[in-house]
Amino acid sequence: MFWAGVDGVLLRFALTPESGAMTATQLLAADLEHRTPSGTVEIAPGLVSVLLRFDPARTQRDVLAKEMLARARQIMQGPLDIPDSARRWTIPVAFGDADGPQLSEVAQAVGCSPDAAIRQICETELRVLVIGFAPGQPYIGLLPEAWDLPRQSELTPTVPAGAVVVAVRQIVMFGAASATGWRQVGRSAFRSFRPERDTPMPLRAGDAIRFARVSVSEIEALEQKADGLGGAQLEVLR
Repeated sequence: MFWAGVDGVLLRFALTPESGAMTATQLLAADLEHRTPSGTVEIAPGLVSVLLRFDPARTQRDVLAKEMLARARQIMQGPLDIPDSARRWTIPVAFGDADGPQLSEVAQAVGCSPDAAIRQICETELRVLVIGFAPGQPYIGLLPEAWDLPRQSELTPTVPAGAVVVAVRQIVMFGAASATGWRQVGRSAFRSFRPERDTPMPLRAGDAIRFARVSVSEIEALEQKADGLGGAQLEVLR
């Protein structure tokens, strides 16, 4: 437990993105959203931590810290069953070639063919673990253990908007061109942040994600759509 500025409390379950710690984080964040402590103004889950910001005029830091710690300890008693997703996105992606220049390198590291690597990405049950680094940008996981690939030793100077990159069993979709230490395996027409949309950041932590393999020409056509969703389909599950 840490103090975060004058109006924040940060509870951290681990120092690294361990599966149990990530599950506990999502459970705590969901519990805080469902039973929000009085005076809370923001609940921001990370990969293995939850930040709670509060109004000092309405509550005290020690009171919130005590309540968060009690809830966290209760969650850690188990079972650590990740809550079912309320929503599922299916997002088209073009894999390999110019849109995924490091797919073959990744597949070799994982120990399979490029086609098998694509199938694993598309068939794995994935979800948005956290939104961070840039507005609306999702960190998606977890891929199978063989995908626990280290980041590159040097940065790729730029990948395009929509780049689908992988490392440490996770996937990131960039909403804008960016430098990265992760390896690019595909590209989507999905834009995770558009300030002019009614919902500028459509993804939420906990959303289920499925990737659907499509052709380069399909991605190019989807990029012309004004909504910036790149053909993504949303299902409400509960």
